Amino acid sequence: MNDCIKARQDIIDTCLWLKAQGLVFSTWGNISVRLDDGNILITPSRVAYESMQPEDLVVLAPDGTQVKGTRLSTSEREIHRKIMNKRPDVGAIIHMHSTYGMAAAARDEGVPAISEEMCQLLGGAIPISSRFVPSDMHEELGTVVSESVTDANAILIRNHGPICFGANLEEAKVCCQVLEKSCKMYIHLLAAGGIQTISEENVLRGRDYFLNKYGKS
Repeated sequence: MNDCIKARQDIIDTCLWLKAQGLVFSTWGNISVRLDDGNILITPSRVAYESMQPEDLVVLAPDGTQVKGTRLSTSEREIHRKIMNKRPDVGAIIHMHSTYGMAAAARDEGVPAISEEMCQLLGGAIPISSRFVPSDMHEELGTVVSESVTDANAILIRNHGPICFGANLEEAKVCCQVLEKSCKMYIHLLAAGGIQTISEENVLRGRDYFLNKYGKS
């Protein structure tokens, strides 16, 4: 993806979509996409989605240097940057503060693979970051979260909220929906007192089917 008006507007539209879906409130969410030159296009800090303009977005280099834009990038830029540096397959990242995602992030474990959707679209279980880090400790927060990222397309920031990612923005949006649904299911299943999880072998089969066979057989 090149840095252009359309790419910037797509991010703004996704911010508005998150709010319409009830996955964020106020400015408590942020989005980034990887550009073709390796830089990262990312949302600014404390700018209302309804008033955000394409020129408000910021471009960061992989080392965190701001290379374009007059706004300050989101305070959680280190999470985005370090995940993208760790996962070259990730082209877009969405951080949201959804109700069930935040509830699951307040538990002491991630969410196990409990549905075929999780296998195919998230790549299995949703991990949780290893420890809580206050939000003002930006560098450390980014390090702890990125070190806890697995091959799955989502992670819960402990006592904070979920992050979803994908090859592109549309895939990341679908992951947001699957994560919130999965966390809701998990919370209800815990209350019901019984959970049937999916084996790692079948998680891998589901993911391989989605990536390599879905729509072809």
